[in-house]
Amino acid sequence: MGLIVRSWNVFHGNADPPRRRGFLREMVRRASADEPAVLCLQEVPVWALPRLDDWSGMQVTAAITRRPLGPSALAGRVTRLHQGLLRSALAGQANAVLVSRALEVEDLGHERISDRGRERRLVQGVRVAGLGVVANLHATADFRDPRVPAAELGRACAFAEAAALPGEAVVLAGDFNLRRPALAGYSAPGPGIDHVLVRGATAGPLVTWSRERRMQNGFVLSDHAPVELEVG
Repeated sequence: MGLIVRSWNVFHGNADPPRRRGFLREMVRRASADEPAVLCLQEVPVWALPRLDDWSGMQVTAAITRRPLGPSALAGRVTRLHQGLLRSALAGQANAVLVSRALEVEDLGHERISDRGRERRLVQGVRVAGLGVVANLHATADFRDPRVPAAELGRACAFAEAAALPGEAVVLAGDFNLRRPALAGYSAPGPGIDHVLVRGATAGPLVTWSRERRMQNGFVLSDHAPVELEVG
């Protein structure tokens, strides 16, 4: 049996459409409940980073893409007064890679992939024993000019491939904000803008969670659906 790599843009913990209360804890617990090998998250509020390991039972590596305005705990408390309205305005946001405690993980750091003058976007990398290099990214949304997210994806790909050892597999996961990205040597992309691409290992078909699987007390969790595939 292979290893499940899952990716989810958690939309700052919001439902779709956003409401006053957030559901981030429920999202993380749901996405980790079946113990995937790797869970890549995007749009995580900074205040939540210290809580991810407790919510998921997984090892956590994070990269902050936008700092909160003021202490993260205070920004989080204020944001939760109306989660749907404030979102990341005060709380900032981060990417996070969660890895099963059964697997050894090495933090490979992060790198900026967006051009200066644009919102700061990062790729972060980890090395997972038995899997390879996993790179988590959240590219810029520019649907008028897809060359923008395509360039960021190219930089993320270069970062991951430079970190990989000879013969080591590479996994690119996240919100690419790009439909049908074509990378030579990688597995096929999904139908939307969220993807998990694999090079150097056998990859199963990409699976997108159904709307029903994202329901919580009658609300749809996030404006993105988790995507996943099996590697190996």
